[in-house]
Amino acid sequence: MPMNDRREIFGWAMYDWANSGFQTTVVTVMSGPYLTALARGDVGENGVIFDLGPFLVTAKSFFPFCIGLSVFLQALLLPVLGAIADYTNLKKPLMALFCYAGSAATCLLFFVSGDRYLAGGLLLMVANLCFGASLVLYNAFLNDIASQDLRDKVSSRGYALGYLGGGLLLLANL
Repeated sequence: MPMNDRREIFGWAMYDWANSGFQTTVVTVMSGPYLTALARGDVGENGVIFDLGPFLVTAKSFFPFCIGLSVFLQALLLPVLGAIADYTNLKKPLMALFCYAGSAATCLLFFVSGDRYLAGGLLLMVANLCFGASLVLYNAFLNDIASQDLRDKVSSRGYALGYLGGGLLLLANL
């Protein structure tokens, strides 16, 4: 049942503001060069990190490998989470779980230095997986907070605020 409460809609839009900072700053700009530099420092310019039979994960391909693996795991997990969100009352607790787990993994990236790039890659994968999961659950709330005639407006404003928030954080970081 749609609430149309301005506080609910504002909170929904502010979540987009907050999560876009992760996407623009952590995933898009900072973690790739940083993890690549750490891996290069440990195994050389294009040294091998993993030998997966026909596939080699080198220092240069470590970051894309981590993102690719987390996206593959999202493809397996997110449809299940979408169904759970649609057919149970677990949207809010699951969203909180994934939001806090992803935030914790992102915060722990602070401690990644030297030869800890493997831990950094794992934390990045967890953070990105949790990011995707929280977005599926976040999007499932749209029907609960906005009537059908307002959904496009509310979604567009949330998306716009997300871009604004992500862009401002990236600008502040740079």
